[in-house]
Amino acid sequence: MALARPLAWVAFLTLLDLRHLGRERVIGSYLLQTSDGPALFDCGPTTCVAELKARLADQDLKLQDVRHLLLSHIHLDHAGATGVLVREHPELQVHVSEVGAPHLVDPERLERSARRLYGEEFDTLWGELAPVPEENVRVVGSEVLGLECFPTPGHASHHVCYLDGNGTLYAGDSAGVRIQPARFVLPPTPPPEVDLEAWDTTLDEIERRDPQRLALIHFGVAHDVERHLAEMRTRLHEWADRVRDGASEEEFEAAAARDLAAETDQYEHAMPFWQSYAGLKRYWDKRAEAEAASG
Repeated sequence: MALARPLAWVAFLTLLDLRHLGRERVIGSYLLQTSDGPALFDCGPTTCVAELKARLADQDLKLQDVRHLLLSHIHLDHAGATGVLVREHPELQVHVSEVGAPHLVDPERLERSARRLYGEEFDTLWGELAPVPEENVRVVGSEVLGLECFPTPGHASHHVCYLDGNGTLYAGDSAGVRIQPARFVLPPTPPPEVDLEAWDTTLDEIERRDPQRLALIHFGVAHDVERHLAEMRTRLHEWADRVRDGASEEEFEAAAARDLAAETDQYEHAMPFWQSYAGLKRYWDKRAEAEAASG
């Protein structure tokens, strides 16, 4: 049964294309009106700050006009610029899950892990990862600025989504990658925290809330919600099964490219296939280790 809508609703929703590394429709952010003024949902990496400011200027706003930043999770393509934005705008209030909050205040461990994953490309892709003063961080509860907030693990254990009273789900990565106007839905499964069981529960929780549209960071607003979520769930398990059944990284990437056909390039920049493989491989390896330990 669908849940009742939150009482408060968002008056406007604007998608901001952050043009990551000059590419359109790879990473986005959303400008929304809350019960306490303008807010951003996710902010992209520091390498996109100039584009974020330009897109705000298109809306006759400066960074200092934005009162709140709502984060889905702390991965760098969604939240990497947070510390730099707060440094430039010390009044900005940052809303994040309880697990994610300490990594914003002290991002050293997060940066170390990301540098291992991206190597020499880290600085080009993401730029500076600055700490956020503790006084600017707000741990989310079940309601944030008139929006319902609820846990949505699977992609990351600390992921949350926000649902406004007008039926818009600010989905982060929980509902997948879909570069609008394409219809293909790709499950983003980077290491280290992919959890298939948790993700199935997340999709159940999203469906139970019956959103009217999905605001995707990668990329755009999807209105065919039922079909989109069904495809996301099916492909998540199809791709996971390929890795479980022994596909190599090269075989996995080739199969993913066949699935996507002509749309491969755009999706690969939003969610590289090698990362999808690595996250699923780690998931199955951890499952095997746990079963061996319990056996």
